[in-house]
Amino acid sequence: MRKDLLSYDYGLRIFYGYTDMNNYGLRKNNLIYPELSYKIIGTLFNVWNGVGSNHKESFYQKAAVRDFKEAGLSFKQQLPAKIIYKDEFVGVYYFDFLVEDKIVLELKVRDYFSKKDITQAFSYLKAKKLKLGIIAHFTKTGVRIKRVVNVN
Repeated sequence: MRKDLLSYDYGLRIFYGYTDMNNYGLRKNNLIYPELSYKIIGTLFNVWNGVGSNHKESFYQKAAVRDFKEAGLSFKQQLPAKIIYKDEFVGVYYFDFLVEDKIVLELKVRDYFSKKDITQAFSYLKAKKLKLGIIAHFTKTGVRIKRVVNVN
């Protein structure tokens, strides 16, 4: 696993670098669900190492399902998040995974994070009243990770 491909979202600051976050003045106990996050991220690196690059998102999702089961992680796939406005249903989002009923996980196949990716993950967190989302991009060179935090 290439530790240098990880990124950490801490408030509004994004830190790219090694998992030794002491270099940035951050501590593991400042993160939301650190052990579960590391387990998920490790599983995603295993998926990329096994499947490789340049595949469809659905292939990575199927491989992740297999490895989540093997790792003993409970998860739900394609989970709907209904949006209600003034007691009326106005729409629904579907996100890739909800892991251990705590972390929203979105998988993408591309080399960059867009504002849309982050906004989408944040919308899922708000709709489900959850604290942490992880966006994982399967790139040509590995997996890139971004944590999205809902502090409200």
